[in-house]
Parts: sequence; C-alpha cells; structure tokens
Amino acid sequence: MTERKVKAIGLISGGLDSLLAAKVLQDQNIDVLGISFATPFWDCEMAVRAATEAGIPIRVVDISHEHLEIVKNPRYGYGSNMNPCIDCHGLMLRVAGRIMEEEGADFIFTGEVLGQRPMSQRRDALRSVEKLSRYEGIILRPLSAKLLPETEPEKKGLVDREKLLAIRGRSRKEQMKLAETYGLKTYATPAGGCLLTKEGFSRKLKKLLEIMPDAEVRHIEMIKSGRLCVIGDRAILFVGRNAADNKRLDTLTSSPEEIRLKVLGIPGPRGILCGGYDNDRIELAASIVAAFSDADPDDMVTVELTKEEGIETVTVKPIDRRRIDTFLVR
Repeated sequence: MTERKVKAIGLISGGLDSLLAAKVLQDQNIDVLGISFATPFWDCEMAVRAATEAGIPIRVVDISHEHLEIVKNPRYGYGSNMNPCIDCHGLMLRVAGRIMEEEGADFIFTGEVLGQRPMSQRRDALRSVEKLSRYEGIILRPLSAKLLPETEPEKKGLVDREKLLAIRGRSRKEQMKLAETYGLKTYATPAGGCLLTKEGFSRKLKKLLEIMPDAEVRHIEMIKSGRLCVIGDRAILFVGRNAADNKRLDTLTSSPEEIRLKVLGIPGPRGILCGGYDNDRIELAASIVAAFSDADPDDMVTVELTKEEGIETVTVKPIDRRRIDTFLVR
C-alpha cells in the first residue's frame, strides 16, 4: 500500500509570510490546502491570485456573519481601531480546524512570525489565539517554529522541525530572501488591506454599532458603498457618492423597516434610511439626499420614498451644505 501523504490546512492572506509558510511545508512533500476567508472587511482577490501563481491550492470560505459577531463583541478587545486581531485569528483557526477535520488533514499552519505584529503576534497572544481556536497543539507556524514550543505534528514526525525556520521581529529581510528563492513576486504589502485597521472606516463602524447594535453584514456593505449620516440618536442615513454606489445601495435594502430615497427628475444619489425614525427624520433625510444632488440649493426638490407600504413622495428644500457636517461621519 502507498503511504498517505501528510496534509495541512493553512491560512492564506495573500501576504508574503503565509505564502512562504506554505512553500516551506511543500518542500517537505506535505500536501497543503490554503484557506482564504471572505468577510466585508477585506478582499480575497489578492490571496487567490498570489496562491495560484505560487502553486498553492486555495479555497475561499465566507465567514462574514461569524466575523461580524466577533467584531461587535471581541473577548480580547480591539487594536488601535476596530480591529479585534486576536479574536479574529482565533475564529479563522477554528474554522480552519473544522475544514481540517472534514478533509482528514493532519494539522493547521499559519504565516505568523513571532514579534512581527505588536498586538497579535506576541507569545502570549499566540497562546490566546490557540485557546480561542480550540485546536491547541496542532497549529504550526513554520516561519518561527524553532522559537516556539514543539507542536504535535512535529512530535509525531509529520514535519521535520529541523527544516522549519526561526524568524522573529519586524524586519522583512529573511522573508525577502526566501521570496527570491521561491520565485514569489505576487503578494500583498505588509500593511494589509483590513478595513478594521483604518481610522475613517472604524469611526463609521463604531457609530453604526452604537445606533444599530443588531446591524447586519449588508449594513457594513452600505458603509463601504456610501456616506454615513447620523440623524438624531436613533437613525442612520446612507447616501451614495457616485453611480456605482447607487447601484450597490439599490441591492442592499431588504428590510421592510428601511426606506429608500431617490431624487426625481435630477441626477443625484440614492439614500437608505435605517434605524428609528419619524416623519421629521424622514424629511431631514430627504433634504440631505437632495443636497447631494444636482439641484439648485434654492429650489424645492421632489424625493421619492420607497417604503414597505408603497411609494410616496415628499417635497423638500436641500439642506444647507454647511450643515451637512453636523450629520456626516467622516
């Protein structure tokens, strides 16, 4: 009988470290499957392209709903913005563990480098991530393995520890040399593309969750597809910035409690009013949407309102643009 190949499931972000981790294991004739996780907060396109060019099989797994719940209430808190890195990594490893079991694989691996990121890649943080994952002892970090406790796959001889690495810190010199060795040219920049680390996006998300703690994944997409205005302490208005935003917003309204707004007869944005509102808030929302249209500031504008009970119109004067900053979250 032919001996079964060792198989590992790895987190592939599209960054250089995760690609190198996979290549180090492939050098040991280990069968690797990369997993890239889809959420509203980052794009998997680079991960898929980089892994494919590097000869690493990859699968995209959507964890949007699970991830949003963790963003709302992280056990280990946030980084400098709304990024719950430890909880996020724990979730991804937990899901990777489920895939490992389904695939009959032997262990999980990541591209984490000891000491590279101050919040999520300290020794204690790595241990916390393992506890959250529920797969303690079978998570291998090939780039820093020689600096970390021996894992079960190493103890069992599934991986040769001597062929693993001992990289630490924020310098990228060793990784860049390895990239040349493996011929890796396509990968994401070290800064990453997670929106939760961005100050402006985090301000909008924080405000959204303050007013709408039960916000859904589609509301996160609305933040990405338009301006966010806070109307009082209970209502949120999303306003498109261009034709692409308008088209996207039109696809995101599904709740009967939300109102769609559109200026009639004049080029302008779409609006979506969410949360708690009354007639005064609806009229204010219409005047804000009108202000972002091509209407003359002194003209009265007709705004179409699409509600659960049907379509109606309201005629408003565009709000003074100087007042918009009192509602707009930047």
